[in-house]
Amino acid sequence: MRSLFATRSARLALAAVAALAIGGTATVTATADSARSTTKACATGDLKFTVKTKTQAGGYYLITAKAKSGVTCHLKGVFPSASFGSSPDTAVSPAEQSVSDDVVLSGSTAAYAGINPKSTADNGGIEFDQLHLSVAGDELNSVTLRLPETATVDQPIATNWHAKAADAVPFSS
Repeated sequence: MRSLFATRSARLALAAVAALAIGGTATVTATADSARSTTKACATGDLKFTVKTKTQAGGYYLITAKAKSGVTCHLKGVFPSASFGSSPDTAVSPAEQSVSDDVVLSGSTAAYAGINPKSTADNGGIEFDQLHLSVAGDELNSVTLRLPETATVDQPIATNWHAKAADAVPFSS
């Protein structure tokens, strides 16, 4: 009676295919890890920020981050630390439920986050003309950005950092 195992040549061919599959996966993982490990994590001081008003999704602020001259770093795909004032009620909450891909910044490459200052439907809120912003984890080195116009703030939300501005639209529920 013959065993359930195939012939020796079939087993060798199967082992070769499995080795290629495992090797291919390891190469992809190593490449992704090595790309991230070759750049440092961005700190707030490594970046230049700009703010623009956008009308999509009821209106929000598009924050653009670019690396300063001579800096190459990766910006983690989490939402920025931001608030409109010193009260905890003016700090942004995440608009997304998961982490996005990291964005490597250098030269003209930019990362984008969207901040909706008012995610409620009522008429309440407090008005502010500035936004305090930092890279998550670097809150002691925040920058203050002047807003293009006064914002009414009530339960603000922010998207993660994204490589495309179109992905940084903060839709509120």
